[in-house]
Amino acid sequence: MLVNLHTHTSRCRHACGTERDYIETAIRAGMEVLGFSDHAPILFPGSYYSTMRMYPEEAADYAETLLRLREEYSGRIQILIGYEIEYYPDLFEPTLRFLSQFPLDYLILGQHYLGNEIGSAYVSHGTDRVSELRRYVDQCCAGLETGRFTYLAHPDVFRFTGDPAVYRAEMERLCRKALETHTPLELNMLGADTQRHYPNEAFWQIAGACGNTAVIGCDAHKPESLAAARAELFCRDLADRCGIPVMEHIPLVKPL
Repeated sequence: MLVNLHTHTSRCRHACGTERDYIETAIRAGMEVLGFSDHAPILFPGSYYSTMRMYPEEAADYAETLLRLREEYSGRIQILIGYEIEYYPDLFEPTLRFLSQFPLDYLILGQHYLGNEIGSAYVSHGTDRVSELRRYVDQCCAGLETGRFTYLAHPDVFRFTGDPAVYRAEMERLCRKALETHTPLELNMLGADTQRHYPNEAFWQIAGACGNTAVIGCDAHKPESLAAARAELFCRDLADRCGIPVMEHIPLVKPL
């Protein structure tokens, strides 16, 4: 694995290890490019603070730390600065304006909640509600239409327990929007490594039939996840079974 753009830091409050630990592990694993994409700070209204992302006041330290390490490790590995961020209709553009004051190489879309998060359930909790599945697909599609994202992380994270025919129709809609916007879809190694409900072969069969392209993302929340060979092999085998080409080098979309 030469490139990983999906790496978290302790600022998201559910990852561990220092940035240096991740970089050293990536070098030992033979990576050429390591992108950090911690859960972006979002400018929520009022006093609401999300428990699974960095706070706005931590963004400057995130950028400064990675800039220092980028210079220190120059010539050994390329360090990129990004964020994993949801598309929240009311909050997306104000948050981008906030992030524009810091160095930013790319964004990946990872839709963990519906609406604007507040009062919404986590999308992987499981539901048979068609309205929620459609809302997930609607928001992902709207995010892709902004043209701001390098790829769509774990597109199969929504855990739908209802009619498989409905799931297929909605995920076909998502896959076709990804094709239309030239956005790769991520095979997620964290899900494979921890045996979550994703990567979901039913989704990837749909993506294969639609002609989508995939990238592999470590979704690293601990340094050793960057060297999870078994999880990477699982993702590659799944791509092969579904007839999906995997990109080894990932073109960046400049979000600003």
